[in-house]
Amino acid sequence: MSGVELSEDVRPHTACIIGSGEGGQVTQDEAFRQFYEDKASRVPPLTIPKMMVSGPASHVSMHFGLEGPAYAVASACASATHAIGQAFHMLRSGSVRCAVAGGAEGGITLGSLKGWEAMRIMAPDTCRPFSKDRLGMILGEGAAIVVLESFDDALRRGAEILGEIVGFGMSADARDLVSPDVGGMARAMTAALADARLAPENVQYVNAHGTGTVANDIAETAAIKRVFGEHSRSLAVSSTKSMVGHPLGAAGALELVATLMAVRTGVAPPTIGFLEPDPMCDLDVVPNEARQVAMNTAISNSFAFGGLNAVLAVRRVRTL
Repeated sequence: MSGVELSEDVRPHTACIIGSGEGGQVTQDEAFRQFYEDKASRVPPLTIPKMMVSGPASHVSMHFGLEGPAYAVASACASATHAIGQAFHMLRSGSVRCAVAGGAEGGITLGSLKGWEAMRIMAPDTCRPFSKDRLGMILGEGAAIVVLESFDDALRRGAEILGEIVGFGMSADARDLVSPDVGGMARAMTAALADARLAPENVQYVNAHGTGTVANDIAETAAIKRVFGEHSRSLAVSSTKSMVGHPLGAAGALELVATLMAVRTGVAPPTIGFLEPDPMCDLDVVPNEARQVAMNTAISNSFAFGGLNAVLAVRRVRTL
C-alpha cells in the first residue's frame, strides 16, 4: 500500500522493528504437547527458531531484503508501540531513511489461555471497557505494520500519506509487576505531547489502552484527567479492544492504525459492549456507535505489565 520502492540504495537504510509479547506460543505449545503427551524423544528441529520473539522481524527483513537495523521489541502489551516509536525516532534522527515497524501476535493456545485465566482478569463473556459491569479482557490475535518515511520523501514520490506520527513518549511505573499506575501512564502521555510539542488542548481523540479490567480502566481514566485536566471532558476516548480483543504485543500497532484512520476520516471508533456508565470512568468513551468528531490530533496509549508504558501522538496530514 505504501508504494515505497525498496531499491538497492534504500534497503541498507531501512529499519525493520516488530514487537511481540509472547513469540511463537503455538510452536511452544505443540512442542511441549508432543514431548509430554506423545512421549516424543525429540521435538521438530525448527522449534527454537519458530519460538523466537524476533522471528517476525527476521522473516520480514529477509523477505524484502531489508539490510538496515532489524530487531524485535518485547515489552508485553506495549511491544508494538515501542517498536513503532523507536522506528519514528530513528527516522527523525536521520539514522535510517525508511522503516517497517509494527507488531504481531498469535498467542491463543490452551496453555496461554490457562495462564491468563489463572490471573483472574479474563471476561467470561466479552470485553466491555469502561462499562460499570466489565468483567475483564479477552485475548485476540493479529498483526499490523506501518511504513515510515520522512514527510519530504513521501511528498517527493507522491505517496498516499495516511497520517503523521509527531510524538512518542515512554515511561516505567517502577512499582508493581501487574498493577497499573496512574503516574506512569500520565508520564508517558505527557512525554508524547512534549515530544510532539503539543498542548493538551490540541488533542481531540484518545485511543485508550482500555483492556476492560476494573483496575486498568479506572487508572487510565485518572491518568487522562491528570494530563488533560478540564480538556479531558472534551475528548473522545475509546477502546478498540472492545472489538478485536487484546492482541498483546500487537495491540499497539492495530490501535495506531485505528487512530490514524480515525484522524484521517474524522470518525472516532466506538467502545462497543458498553451497558452502563461507571462513575470512576466518567469520560466520553464513544459508547457503542462510531461518531463523527472534528479531529486533527490524537494519541494512542499502550500500558503493559511490568509498568512499561508507550504513547504515540499522530495528526492529520498537513495540506500544503
